[in-house]
Amino acid sequence: MQRILDILFAGLALLVLAPLLVPVLVVLRFTGEGEIFFRQERIGKAGEPFGLLKFATMLKDSPNLGTGTVTVTDDPRVLPFGRFLRKTKLNELPQLLNILTGDMSIIGPRPQTRRCFDAFPGEAQADIVKVRPGLSGIGSIVFRGEESLYSGVDDPDDLYDRLIMPYKGELERWYVARRGVGLYFLLIGLTAWIVLFPRSGIVWRLFPGLPRPPRELAPKL
Repeated sequence: MQRILDILFAGLALLVLAPLLVPVLVVLRFTGEGEIFFRQERIGKAGEPFGLLKFATMLKDSPNLGTGTVTVTDDPRVLPFGRFLRKTKLNELPQLLNILTGDMSIIGPRPQTRRCFDAFPGEAQADIVKVRPGLSGIGSIVFRGEESLYSGVDDPDDLYDRLIMPYKGELERWYVARRGVGLYFLLIGLTAWIVLFPRSGIVWRLFPGLPRPPRELAPKL
């Protein structure tokens, strides 16, 4: 059932958003480094890798520069128009094509690079690969402002590996254990809500049983 809904919603979204996507394509082609899409290998269902699509928002060689796969606040690798795309989450829209091809779902654990996937605890890895990764999901909602977590941090990689990924793993395991059509629709609605109201704490009221963040992260989530 979820696969049918994915195809229906992704196809409809591409049609509805076409008037917005075309100008983005043109601006990207003639600004920055002239790249339109960024394709990166991510870990999908059953642990199989696939090529995730995004609009290009950073320098071409950004994974080999600065903080690597960790993007921090005011990251100098992010291009000017890319900042707008990332803030509005428009950079994620090409993943609608990944959904149509069956690599992703509208809702699921966010697909990770191999380095980031390996930072999950083993039990989280085992659960996450049971389902298709998602354009949005509980992890994406809770960590909607993840880049700000690294502000003023001397070692972003340590924070990422020690606190962020273990907690993300708990959130994704919570989703996998409870997935279903009802939660699917609820998380779609919640995603739209936090795009409009990013400071809202409604996720904690809707899901009182959601795993709570570590003390060090809690004030920023």
